[in-house]
Amino acid sequence: MSVQTKTLSVRTRGKGTYEVTGEVEEFLRSTGLREGLLTVFCRHTSCSLVIMENADPSARRDLEDWFERNVPEDDPAFTHTLEGADDMPSHIRMALTRSSEVIPFTDGRLALGTWQGIMLFEHRRAPHTRSLVVSAMSE
Repeated sequence: MSVQTKTLSVRTRGKGTYEVTGEVEEFLRSTGLREGLLTVFCRHTSCSLVIMENADPSARRDLEDWFERNVPEDDPAFTHTLEGADDMPSHIRMALTRSSEVIPFTDGRLALGTWQGIMLFEHRRAPHTRSLVVSAMSE
């Protein structure tokens, strides 16, 4: 079995979705592997990963807006606010989404659907540099 791993850095400008499909595909190409599974893992508790529509930006805006309405920063019930009003909401948003994605690849290409993209979903207001561990495994 062959396993190759790389850590990708993603700079965010604050809340929102950031497509990382291209960077992940570039890593996969560099491995030379043809068939197997690719895992993307987010090493943070205040951002997450989603596979989302990547053709029409309004789909991403609707997702972001849904989280703003349903996990608001101004909830007086939150007690975990040491790092600011967006601290606890960012952890809840991460728990409602995912910290990793597993995607098959064939012929050296991710088996994503036509309109699917891999998104880092930043839940904090401030810019951050996020770390994604990407591993490709093949027999």
